[in-house]
Amino acid sequence: MSLTGAYDEANVFAKILRGELPAVKVFEDDEVLCFMDVFPQTRGHMLVISKTSKARNILEAEPKPLGRLIGAVQKASRAVTAALKPDGVVVTQFNGEAAGQTVYHLHFHVIPRWAGQPAGRHADTMADVEELKATAAEIAAAL
Repeated sequence: MSLTGAYDEANVFAKILRGELPAVKVFEDDEVLCFMDVFPQTRGHMLVISKTSKARNILEAEPKPLGRLIGAVQKASRAVTAALKPDGVVVTQFNGEAAGQTVYHLHFHVIPRWAGQPAGRHADTMADVEELKATAAEIAAAL
């Protein structure tokens, strides 16, 4: 998909927001949702999405929702750092197919990293839902 186009209401994140698909939530408010990635690269890999914006990528994002979203990314990064004690945290955001974007709803990945432990490939292996729930609870407790 290109960097421009119409928002697709059938994308997986839109379905999660409408309650049509499940998600292991870490936190949410009226504007943002943070949940566990079901294809994590590391333990604690989360996604942070806007609940109000129809932007497909950062180039289309409105300033106010983007500000709320990045604040939530910081909150998620602090919580995962406190809970899981990683050596670092990767924050990524992709724009367009050529950049690696696969879901066309603006989102950020928050990926804890530990020295000497390689990250897995995204979308290789689906995580165990019970493990995701336990990790989400650990992170949420650190909020």
